[in-house]
Amino acid sequence: MSDPTNTDSTPSNFIRTIVEKNISQGLYAQKKWGGSPGDAKHHEQGSVDAAKIRTRFPPEPNGYLHIGHAKSIFLNFGLAHDFGGKCHLRFDDTNPEKEDEEYVHSIIDNVEWLGFDATSDQYFASQYFAFMFEAAKSLIASGHAYVDQQSADEIRENRGTLTSAGKNSPWREHDHDYHLNLFEEMRAGKHKDGAMVLRAKIDMASPNMNLRDPAIYRIKHATHHRTGNDWCIYPMYTFAHPIEDALEKITHSICTLEFEDQRPFYDWLLERLRDNSLLQDPLPKQYEFARLNLTYVVLSKRRLIELVESGYVSGWDDPRMPTIVGARRRGYTPEGFKLFAERIGVSKADSWIDYSTLEDAMREVLNQEADRRVAVLDPLKLIITNYPEDQEEDCHVANHPQNELRGKRTIKLTRELWIERGDFMEEPAKKYFRLFPGNQVRLRHGYVVTCTDFKKDDQGHITEVHCEYLPDTKSGTAGADAVKVKGNIHWVSAKHGIHAKVHLYDRLFKTEHPGSQNENYLDDLNPHSKTTITVVLEENCLKVKPFEQYQFERHGYFICDTDSTKGSIEFNRTVTLRDTWK
Repeated sequence: MSDPTNTDSTPSNFIRTIVEKNISQGLYAQKKWGGSPGDAKHHEQGSVDAAKIRTRFPPEPNGYLHIGHAKSIFLNFGLAHDFGGKCHLRFDDTNPEKEDEEYVHSIIDNVEWLGFDATSDQYFASQYFAFMFEAAKSLIASGHAYVDQQSADEIRENRGTLTSAGKNSPWREHDHDYHLNLFEEMRAGKHKDGAMVLRAKIDMASPNMNLRDPAIYRIKHATHHRTGNDWCIYPMYTFAHPIEDALEKITHSICTLEFEDQRPFYDWLLERLRDNSLLQDPLPKQYEFARLNLTYVVLSKRRLIELVESGYVSGWDDPRMPTIVGARRRGYTPEGFKLFAERIGVSKADSWIDYSTLEDAMREVLNQEADRRVAVLDPLKLIITNYPEDQEEDCHVANHPQNELRGKRTIKLTRELWIERGDFMEEPAKKYFRLFPGNQVRLRHGYVVTCTDFKKDDQGHITEVHCEYLPDTKSGTAGADAVKVKGNIHWVSAKHGIHAKVHLYDRLFKTEHPGSQNENYLDDLNPHSKTTITVVLEENCLKVKPFEQYQFERHGYFICDTDSTKGSIEFNRTVTLRDTWK
């Protein structure tokens, strides 16, 4: 079988080029690893790191991962795998009010589902709180940080603008001991939330607003999901992030473009802590790439929360949601995400990726991986009038037409069948080759039949189609080709078929850029994003289990839903056989 991840051209990935260059230069060949994260002294006692590079995937456990995170997971874990390195799963849990163990478990499950080890190199920012506190004190002692007692509004006002310099805080030039004592008081819980913050002392006139004495510690009397009430001060993300990277000996800290302006502070902080003998060269380097911008979806955490809490979707795992748990329930596969990530590449260009690119990747993978089954989505009764009422025949059908190793299955042919309503027309359109009065078609895997009659109800709706079969024309027999027909239709035995519920999912939004026209993205919701129908499946679907996937021939790819039970089978449509949005 061919590998669906192979493409004719290699997608752009400038970070891969950087890694290759760094390795060829021996930039990290002598870096030491103490066996676990730690400070300069800890790693100095270790040996040369067996991992050529170290990357990290650092989600905050305050929500469910989405498709954009999948791209980052494949990038960071993929680079580590390809270059003999390690990728750390690190939870940036520095904001206790929004974080929860539920999200930790969900993230671990998502990473493992995508095919990566989520436990061997798993760390939490909270395990470094003690070091961060000491690091902050070292900055105060070396004249690079101070406690500011201005209000949040005063700090904001005195920060200046892009065209005017900021103003120094009146607390900025107090001596080191004064600020150390205040910081210890903050740690001891002697001050209320918002009463003061610890700020880096850099340059209030810097053209980079992020270097105008950024806040690095704030007071939060909040219970943390891992440390409980041990702390009432918490580091800001911009302070914690580079320290975490350094303690874990990360070589390539890969972020999205919105952190590009933060890179000077990232470097400034690590250099100060190295000069204070807390960290060891080589220091991590930050690299930025364009985040995933995908048409027809929203990836904003605020908007995703609104969709869930306001009931526009059934939950975080709703198959229409761009969350990884939603994508999994929809039937998207790790292999499909891998192919998608490879095709879109990694660059600094901030561009939009059409949603069809993701769907095409899923189709390509599922075409190779999914066994086939027969389903009639809009059932219409067909009666073979000259077929004995009590007779049944086995039809042997390949599970996968391109892979003989998948074997065959048996479906029963009986007198009464279900066919697609669209496979019959009372008055056929031009070039319509399926059933109509007097026309012949082949029942796929079965006989050639001739339409002889049909019935309608009082409202004029077709209720039955009557046919006669030609006995010597069964597929796979010597006489199968004796009669040539242009139409070939699928069917399910009325006696053996299984009634099931199918959810036809489509894109959640009807416009490429939700909210771009009238600013209210909710106005762009697709009212037809979910349609639920009752269908008939072949008998081999009777024992289907959640997450089993099939191609329903002629219709698309479907997955057994997690709500499915033995007595009530449910399927979700993953993707149609071809793009219906073109």
